[in-house]
Amino acid sequence: MRYRHLGGTGIEVSVQALGTMMFGAVGNPDHDDCVRIVHAALDEGINFVDTADMYSAGESETIVGKALRGRRRDEVVLATKGHFRMGEGRNRSGNSRRWLVQAVEASLTRLGTDWIDLYQVHRPDPYTDVEETLAVLGDLVREGKIRAFGCSTFPAEEIAEAHHVAERRGLPRMRTEQPPYSLLARGVERDVLPVARRYGMGVLTWSPLASGFLSGRIRPGRDVDMTRGRAALTPARFDPAVPGNLAKLEAAGRLIEVADGIGRTLPELAVAFPLAHPAVTSVIIGPRTMEQLRDLVKGVSLVLDDETLDRIDEIVPPGTDLYHPDGVWRPLALTDLAQRRRPLADR
Repeated sequence: MRYRHLGGTGIEVSVQALGTMMFGAVGNPDHDDCVRIVHAALDEGINFVDTADMYSAGESETIVGKALRGRRRDEVVLATKGHFRMGEGRNRSGNSRRWLVQAVEASLTRLGTDWIDLYQVHRPDPYTDVEETLAVLGDLVREGKIRAFGCSTFPAEEIAEAHHVAERRGLPRMRTEQPPYSLLARGVERDVLPVARRYGMGVLTWSPLASGFLSGRIRPGRDVDMTRGRAALTPARFDPAVPGNLAKLEAAGRLIEVADGIGRTLPELAVAFPLAHPAVTSVIIGPRTMEQLRDLVKGVSLVLDDETLDRIDEIVPPGTDLYHPDGVWRPLALTDLAQRRRPLADR
């Protein structure tokens, strides 16, 4: 295992982070099996574990808490996130002081720990001033409940705004960003990664297997099993009849040839790829089974040379997204008609 420093936090993390989105009802409901996966990852040298309150409605955090019992807490860098709705009722989501204070306390309870090493706001909140978000996260750092904080899947302009506000108001700043980044989704190379690098942020990337499209099981000429795994969760991303999926399928087939040419599997190539970018600190792997963990950890020894990266660039040009990588969030400017249509009287 290799290790890098997480932005300017001084925290040293493994270049692979264990993502736990698939732990719980959404993926693997067997708690004991998930605990074994966490332990196996730690034994492989992974010291960075990433979860979120909304993963299986808190179940993932509970599983991670079980796995860390009996382990030296200071040997694990624990990251979680808050933003999405948790439970019924108003004011149970977003990036407000009112909600984030509650969300952090609930995460601490589920995780069974006194502190969170990295707390991330899971998505932007158009209804809350970023100044309020930075202020409450700074207070939580001073209280010792979190050690550092960052953002996840923020557009480049909102990352820059958060840093500008922090400097102008004398507030603590976002230390990390967690964007989607894979061989098939390279859009963040245009702006998010350069902006994160400019501000000295740590970057942990998610979905290196493109939601399972780069697992190696999906190949040209082979039917996709739509009843299991990621295909069952997000069928529109895998259905060959959906426009754009054929382009992904063709690219995946050519990337398999690249992996074969260097004597590696496609998943190994996929998890090695983000780490070649100078802005990236760690890549999040999200296994559902022990077998998947073993396969993905093998990629940590792979360092891609320029010839291989050139071949990848020919298949998927830099800055290109062959699909929209974030399937659970859209900016308010696109989803709210009032944000993009003038009232009839003003047209």
